[in-house]
Amino acid sequence: MGLFSWRSFFTVSAEVKKWEHYELSEKPDPNEMIADGRLKEANYEENSIGTIYDDPPCMRERDWEINSAKMPYLSHIKNLQTAWPHLRHLKQWMEVTTAPDKWQLLESLPEERLRQIRKERATRTNVAAFDFVPDEPAPKEQAIKTRDELESHLDTPIAKDATRLYVVEDLSRDVIELLGFKLDIDPLFFREHINDFLWYNTRDPWVELPDLDIVSRSRPYFRLTYMQPRYFQDEDSFKKASRQAGLFNVLRRLDVDSEHKSRFDNEQATVALVRSKVSMWIREATDDQPAIGVLLIDPSIKEGNPLWNGYRPFKNSPTPSDKTPFEAAPKTTLFENLLFWIRHTSQEDVNAIQKNPKAMAFRALQIICAEWLTLSRYITARLGQIEWEIERPDFRIEKNDGNDTVNFNTSLQKLHTWRRRLPLYRDMVSETRTKLFPDDGPGTGPTDCIGELHKDFKIVAGHINDLLSRTERIAAVATAVTAIEESRRAIEQNKALGRLTYLAVIFAPLSFVSSFFSMSENVAELSQTIWIYFCVAVPISALAFLLVDKNWTDNMMGVYRKTSAAKEKVKHHHHEKK
Repeated sequence: MGLFSWRSFFTVSAEVKKWEHYELSEKPDPNEMIADGRLKEANYEENSIGTIYDDPPCMRERDWEINSAKMPYLSHIKNLQTAWPHLRHLKQWMEVTTAPDKWQLLESLPEERLRQIRKERATRTNVAAFDFVPDEPAPKEQAIKTRDELESHLDTPIAKDATRLYVVEDLSRDVIELLGFKLDIDPLFFREHINDFLWYNTRDPWVELPDLDIVSRSRPYFRLTYMQPRYFQDEDSFKKASRQAGLFNVLRRLDVDSEHKSRFDNEQATVALVRSKVSMWIREATDDQPAIGVLLIDPSIKEGNPLWNGYRPFKNSPTPSDKTPFEAAPKTTLFENLLFWIRHTSQEDVNAIQKNPKAMAFRALQIICAEWLTLSRYITARLGQIEWEIERPDFRIEKNDGNDTVNFNTSLQKLHTWRRRLPLYRDMVSETRTKLFPDDGPGTGPTDCIGELHKDFKIVAGHINDLLSRTERIAAVATAVTAIEESRRAIEQNKALGRLTYLAVIFAPLSFVSSFFSMSENVAELSQTIWIYFCVAVPISALAFLLVDKNWTDNMMGVYRKTSAAKEKVKHHHHEKK
């Protein structure tokens, strides 16, 4: 359970730009829209389903409520929601078949279309089942595409000594109903996976409060959060990706990184960070039942490309003498990519599952770790660009009406964005390490494939900490450079004011003298004495200028000191001769 939420993560400042409001101009299908506070101008209402302080049912709950008489797991959740109020959101999610706050977008649709959408979302099933049998070269796999197929497979007995893993892409009401009831899963396992929040407002009804460690440590499941950086060629590509995310049942949003532009970037392109989760539930083997695991992963955005075309394969490239056949891992979706690597699980790792069921999630953990390494490399590049902007004037000079003006605010704004994000990333990685390696000491962890990942996640944590320290150092340098630039500008302004002072010194005496002489009522009388004005005004102006001119005054004082020193030296020399 996170202490924060994902709402408006990365989008609380200047990042709320035209791409965040693409819904307003194109008016897409409400089914493709993401329930997000950035839709305010599209008549989107925050907390449309009420606040956490409202008594159930909420203001729209009666509109979407369904008959759960034939749904024992949903009925169970309804019975629990009074004593465990945080499960009420899961109940609402299962009834709406997606984020409950999205109901205000869907309810405007024609009744028949709304019924079809809810049915499709409720029955959506994309599951792969793997049976890991010790001493067999590869796991047995079965694709499951319908509710009936899933129910039938859950009733199929598992071979002796085998371990079964269900890999689930996205979630739906039917999938939760069958897995939860058939496998006797704690509803909180699904509740933690359906949203992408990292911080919460004080009225949010979907808030997830942290549990005491003494309560959560014995749970047979864990949830890991991470970020997937994705590259988009232009604005239209990003819009399509956002609409694809709107079709997910689980709430997953893209946080566009449009603020971080450099001279090396394509002007139209951008990088977005996709909020992602992986959840794993494990029922360990007993004398009368085998071990079973359920692995929940996110659906994939197919638009755009993984940043730098994604992580490298999880094996070394073969040498010329190695004639072993090989095939390329698919990069179409996370689901297909994960299934590929599970199929290529080594015999050693299959055998390790018997002792440590967490090993079933080994391939998913490799993907998470690889995504973190890619993101750390991306942040390193962005911080380097910020350093260049501070160090090299040609990187931080912007054209403004033909004048070159140094703009540090843009660089500092970019930097402060990472100063805000990196602590969140550090907490995500720290939480992952705590859940995977609770005994984080030398020689205390498992020696199987999960134990071997310990060092990789430690490297990721080190990268995040180094980047956080680097942002602080850059901030100190940027602040110092800004202070120097401000001082330089202040000196230039003082010089300009000094010039004005000189003008005042020249013209003030002239004005005084002219005013003094103008006190005579007969101007004709001045014709004989006009020369007196110049004889008086010019010397007075010159004297005033010399008194105000600090350089002249300092020079005269210097001459006086030198003259006095010379006289003293001559006098001293004269006394010595006597």
